[in-house]
Amino acid sequence: MNKPKILIVDDHRLFREGLKLMLQDIDKYEVIGEAANGKQFLQYIQHIKPDLVLMDINMPEINGIEASRKALERYTDLNILILSMLGEEDYYNDLVEIGVKGFLLKNSDPDELIKGIERILEGATYFSQELLLHILEGKSRRDQILKDISFTSREKDVLILMCEGMTNIEIADKLFLSHRTVDRHKSNLFAKTGCTNSVALVMFAIKNKIVPL
Repeated sequence: MNKPKILIVDDHRLFREGLKLMLQDIDKYEVIGEAANGKQFLQYIQHIKPDLVLMDINMPEINGIEASRKALERYTDLNILILSMLGEEDYYNDLVEIGVKGFLLKNSDPDELIKGIERILEGATYFSQELLLHILEGKSRRDQILKDISFTSREKDVLILMCEGMTNIEIADKLFLSHRTVDRHKSNLFAKTGCTNSVALVMFAIKNKIVPL
């Protein structure tokens, strides 16, 4: 069985090397390459498409936001997991709209990184709990106002399981629903919140305390 192929994109060589060594020691994945900025990344994926990209935000030449946007315009199913630092939350809404699959802090434990990689490769999304708590604190400070949105009990059930990182198949099995019914509930959630994809919906729910962490 072929190992999932991972590409590391970060402008700090020591960070790339450390990440690569850790993933190689686990021996579950194949690190197929590295890129020091978004420009190198975009050139790389013209020839080889990875199963998952570990992407930094702030990089020279082309940053992680623009690089992700251009890559996802060409490969809509590309899995991108953002590795960020605290203080970079202002970028997250843009990245969610682009279609990245999750966010993880650079100082996260290796076990959490592996969990995030595995969940995204399974078709789900993944968000660092520490990062989500930090976003909630920032939201409270900014005193953002949540619009009055009414969800059905089943829509809330689906939304909670989405925030737990479950795939459509897992949600359907958990709630004893058909896949088509789950899709319908998700479509209703998108329409009510104005979100354009699952990642945006999860971020919306967490930031506005619709579901508990």
